[in-house]
Amino acid sequence: MEEIFLDAQLRQETGRGKVNDLRDAGFIPAVIYGEGAKSQAIKISAHQLIQLLHQHRLENAIINLKIDDEKKQKPRSCIIKEIQYHPVRGNIVHVDFNEISLTKAIKVNVPVVAKGEPAGVKQDGGSLEHILWEIEVECLPTEIPKEFEVDVSALKIGDSVHIKDLQIAPNIKVINDPQSVILSVAAPIKEEVVAEAVEGEAPQEPEVIKEKKEAPAEGAAEEEGKEKK
Repeated sequence: MEEIFLDAQLRQETGRGKVNDLRDAGFIPAVIYGEGAKSQAIKISAHQLIQLLHQHRLENAIINLKIDDEKKQKPRSCIIKEIQYHPVRGNIVHVDFNEISLTKAIKVNVPVVAKGEPAGVKQDGGSLEHILWEIEVECLPTEIPKEFEVDVSALKIGDSVHIKDLQIAPNIKVINDPQSVILSVAAPIKEEVVAEAVEGEAPQEPEVIKEKKEAPAEGAAEEEGKEKK
């Protein structure tokens, strides 16, 4: 597995005003969480993190945090727990790291990537439906797959790929149901054809059904005639 290193410093700045000043200075506030350990506030270079995001897929990558204040210690092995973005500007405002042990299995979500164009799409006009975008697995941090690649070229309309169809290494435990559908090819949607009116013909109006009036009963008609007189 490729080694990824990221410089960090212990952070004393807390509170909205000081944290905003920290961001203006080119840093991103972050926190390291560890199992059974107290969380630790740090700050990292915004420029360095953005470079790493462009070069690597960091969702499940092991990041070795080199903290300046801990020069005598080895870099701390972490994975990114969450990256928070500004809702309007879109820039990174905070990062959460989880410190991990390289000898203890962890649960992570691994992305699923479709490769190729299904025969049912290319030849029959169907559509590829990507139903499950991630698969949860449990394994050692050093054995986390980068992604699960699925070749969909041979799929015809009605065909599906399930988790059980994937070639997954025996040292990786899948948490999801093996019967879960990952990808499938659906038939093209048929559009309902509306009959066009023939030129020169007036559109047919709906028939109006008039209510039939009942004839007045014998005797009632006579009384009605007397009243008119």
